[in-house]
Amino acid sequence: MKLLKNIKYIIALSALMMLLNACDNYIEEDVYSKVTSENFITETTADQLIVGIYVQVRAVYRNYDYKFLGTDIFTSKNDVSSISSGNDYVGFEAPNTSGVWSTNYDVIAKANTAINRYENQINWSAGKLADKAYGIAQAKGLRALAYFNLVQQFGGVVLELEEPVSIRSDYTRSTEEQIYTQIIKDLESAIPDLQAAPPAGRFSQRAAQHVLAEVYLTKAYKSFGSSADFTTAANLAEQAIGTYDIRSQSFAKVFAYNNQVNAEVLFAAQWGTASVDKNNNKHAAFMYQVFNLPGVSRANPYGQVGFNAMPTPYFYSLFDANDTRDDATVHRAILADEAGVLGVDNIVVGDTVVYFPKVAIGASELAERLNKYWVYQPDQYLWGRPAELSVDVNYKYALNPELTNFPIFKKFDDENFNADSEGARDTFIFRVAETHLIAAEAFLGASNSAKALFHINRVRERATGVANHYTTVTLDNILDERALELAGEDNRWAVLKRTGKLEERINLYNPHVVDHGAFDATKHLLRPIPTQELTLSPNTMTQNPKY
Repeated sequence: MKLLKNIKYIIALSALMMLLNACDNYIEEDVYSKVTSENFITETTADQLIVGIYVQVRAVYRNYDYKFLGTDIFTSKNDVSSISSGNDYVGFEAPNTSGVWSTNYDVIAKANTAINRYENQINWSAGKLADKAYGIAQAKGLRALAYFNLVQQFGGVVLELEEPVSIRSDYTRSTEEQIYTQIIKDLESAIPDLQAAPPAGRFSQRAAQHVLAEVYLTKAYKSFGSSADFTTAANLAEQAIGTYDIRSQSFAKVFAYNNQVNAEVLFAAQWGTASVDKNNNKHAAFMYQVFNLPGVSRANPYGQVGFNAMPTPYFYSLFDANDTRDDATVHRAILADEAGVLGVDNIVVGDTVVYFPKVAIGASELAERLNKYWVYQPDQYLWGRPAELSVDVNYKYALNPELTNFPIFKKFDDENFNADSEGARDTFIFRVAETHLIAAEAFLGASNSAKALFHINRVRERATGVANHYTTVTLDNILDERALELAGEDNRWAVLKRTGKLEERINLYNPHVVDHGAFDATKHLLRPIPTQELTLSPNTMTQNPKY
């Protein structure tokens, strides 16, 4: 049963979350053998049920479906005229299964199991009642997060709050409003019993406040929401921010490999260097196959392609000259890590192989540079070869085997990985910078422009050093700032949907959609229910409109 997997009792658990170079404090599973559910699950070992939920959360944030493609800042790496249903919405129909559906329901199933065992199976001593409350709070918080991930994509989904103990064929969908009600109930119940500053990797009070702020913000735009939801969201966001000043560390430092556990990160999916833990793939997103270039090996420091998405030209155009996030977000030069030859040029380790100027360079400088490495101007990032220069140069575009060249992402670079997987870098799920932008959007919705300006300017100031860049604020300002700050981190599709800007912005900025997009707001604002779920509950499950 794919909808809610029957969770087996924890019998043998592998060691999890070994230390990174960053000296992360990991949530660790203990190893047990020859035990049964009756003698394993005690007040002493109960936390392993909670750890199991965190392990499943990693799978949710390792899956990039429905988050990036088909938005204003990410598109397909293929020819602009090519069809990619997830990006241009041409022929977008229900799949048999969906990783978004299954991974989030796996979190829900594990959370339901933990809550049931904590409440009904384990005998808690008086001195351990706080541990009981803390475990249930974590399970409810993570269950709420999973349901929020689902409801944003699918609308009303199956609301299941009991431990799965049998295969069923009668699942039914609750309404979208009912799902939001349960999410809010879970988070409000969890917050008092969550820790303000738990060990790294645990879901904290501030992380829960961040999620609840976004839940209320999203609800505010719904027919069952109200303007008061904007105010509630704004207040929750400010509680989540607390006293932390994002200017205390630069954007580049936030993403430094040796600084993965830092004060800006409210919640992260943690990975480690042990083989059982080393399976992140974030470094392989938003890049092209650079090992095809001369002087770049398969074991290069960038990785190999693991996701067929690239930033749009619009995304790159957003970086102002004084925005330090540009250098920390993307590689504007691909460097050789082995010897190579192109024509008369002998490439040595450390040489530039491809260069992507932030602004277009003139003809004479371009010709000079093309004798030393390829140069792709800001309007040449999409599929295809630029026209050759009228003068002879060593690095002719026809000699580059890669047809799509663009500044690949840098902020997710790993130092311990294998090709397109087995990475050890943590994935940041929520950062305080995003909380500021949630606050800005919420205060804007509540007609408090002064507070909205404060929060968006605080993010901008960290990046540029300019204290009051914005003097007025609009949704488009916030969306642009989110793109610069959170590209590849937040669920861009869900944010555009929430603000009512998805159709407008893809028609302006996604090149494949501009060329031949088939977006239909009466259909594509909801994702299709996987057909397998309809097959498993044929008399009760329903599909979203037009799929």
